[in-house]
Amino acid sequence: MTVVRRTRRADAMRTVLAFTFRHWRRQSALVAGVACAMVTATLADVFMPYFAGRLVDALMLVSSDREAARDAALAAFGAMAGLGLGMVVLRHLGWSGIIPLTLRMMGDISQDAFHRVQRFSTDWHANSFAGAVVRKITRGMNALDTLNDTLLLALLPSVTVLLGTMLLMALHWPVLGLVVGGGTLAYIALTLYLSTSYIAPVAKLSNALDTRLGGMLADAIGCNPVVKAFGAEAREDERLARVIGKWRNRTWHTWTRHTRSGTTQNAVLLLMRTAVVGTSLVLWWHGRATPGDVAYVLTTYFVVHGYLRDIGMHINHLQRSVNEMEELVLLHDEPLGIEDRPDARPIRIGAGEIRFDHADFHYGAHTVPLYKDLSVTIRAGERVGLVGPSGSGKTTFVKLIQRLYDVTGGRVLIDGQDVSRATQASLRSQIAIVPQEPILLHRSLAENIAYARPGASMAEIEQAARLANAHDFIARLPRGYATMVGERGVKLSGGERQRVALARAFLADAPILILDEATSSLDSESEALIQEAMERLMQGRTALVIAHRLSTVRTLDRILVFNQGRIVEEGSHKALLHRPGGLYRRLFEQQSAPDRDRRSAG
Repeated sequence: MTVVRRTRRADAMRTVLAFTFRHWRRQSALVAGVACAMVTATLADVFMPYFAGRLVDALMLVSSDREAARDAALAAFGAMAGLGLGMVVLRHLGWSGIIPLTLRMMGDISQDAFHRVQRFSTDWHANSFAGAVVRKITRGMNALDTLNDTLLLALLPSVTVLLGTMLLMALHWPVLGLVVGGGTLAYIALTLYLSTSYIAPVAKLSNALDTRLGGMLADAIGCNPVVKAFGAEAREDERLARVIGKWRNRTWHTWTRHTRSGTTQNAVLLLMRTAVVGTSLVLWWHGRATPGDVAYVLTTYFVVHGYLRDIGMHINHLQRSVNEMEELVLLHDEPLGIEDRPDARPIRIGAGEIRFDHADFHYGAHTVPLYKDLSVTIRAGERVGLVGPSGSGKTTFVKLIQRLYDVTGGRVLIDGQDVSRATQASLRSQIAIVPQEPILLHRSLAENIAYARPGASMAEIEQAARLANAHDFIARLPRGYATMVGERGVKLSGGERQRVALARAFLADAPILILDEATSSLDSESEALIQEAMERLMQGRTALVIAHRLSTVRTLDRILVFNQGRIVEEGSHKALLHRPGGLYRRLFEQQSAPDRDRRSAG
């Protein structure tokens, strides 16, 4: 089990770094410029101690040859000043270059993640918290900033200093080079172990709870009307408190391990410093090092010590960034579910004939198919009602037409064209939908109506609203068509939202129209207005009406009655009512009886 966990952590590191390097390749010139600037600037830290040692030796000459001591001291001083100036300029260039690099990468990965999330399957969205998905993307973006800084501005200079210092010391005193090199390798190995095997497991768990916390907050805040309706504020407070308690516990363990890791690293650095200082004193005692050499060794070690102490922190930051980016990277690796084929072409819908040709379909891992060898044709311009018990296959029927799912056998054809071979954007742009619960974007009314056709003029938007019986209520609003509707249209009533959705469908002017019980749960006045607008909207189009209230399909050309994934009856309202023992007749009578009772009671 331990081996499996280590493999997963190593896989996460490889996956995230490979993802980052792919984005680096998009801006290879900028990455190379930043890296060169930082490496060159860091060489100043490698050679600065050497000239500091030469300065000490020059000072030791002052009693024997004052002018030679002055010249040697000025030469060492000039070299140190030049190295310092070069370091400042080059580091400024490196830090300046990392800004556009990181901002472009953050923009690219957020855009890419949004692109994929928008195209994920209906099932994926049904099983995901919107707030949690947003948290994964934003946390990953911020982690990328830390990751770039860690790799290019921190670890790269640290490695440069450590390798350069070990090389210079080994050339002068192999034993010191061995002590510094061995201590450095031991310290880095320990730091990597602590970061990947000791801290990473608990950090991953705390990140998962962080994501869950974000999702829960978004869920409760987004459903605040339901919370208020049931006076459940205290219950939601308690639920949040339980999640926060778990998050706090996990985060405490993560931070505690960070603290213990830092203490262990400092202890190793203390041992290494003692070994370096002791070895340099032994070399001086045996005459193999001058006071300037000792000053060089001590100065070099303090530089190395600083970089080593920082490298432990950088590796921890690297691991933390990997943990926080992992969920974002997994989004990029998630299969879309429904994808355009490589040879997909835009579909052209003219007449709007729909045909299911021996279609089979089952959901996900379900072994029992919903549809088996389903064949039916909806003629161009025909107005067809889809009725039946819940779960009978009505909604799935229209989702297959939109290609929100793919059939597992057979074909779905529109005007003789297989929808699976068409681009999804072209297919859905020619199908107008008015859902049972219309969802509006938190934008203006004009923008929501024009969402069906972004280039529409204001006159076209207003005309669509008039056709949908929406213009009058919009005109009465203080800001009219510029009124913001609130999240998911919460500022509007149900009937107003439905009329905006109808206006959107009018503006789309699509050859195929889908109405999903658009008059359910409305007052009688709103229902009458919407029913009138719907009759107007269906004219000249192939229309599919999903109906639970059978009174809404009486005037349609044909009604398809679904039961357990099969079309068990079809015909006009009148013909189906005259069929003895028919399912449609039974459903109609069940709905009619309560209405008769209410009228009698009245």
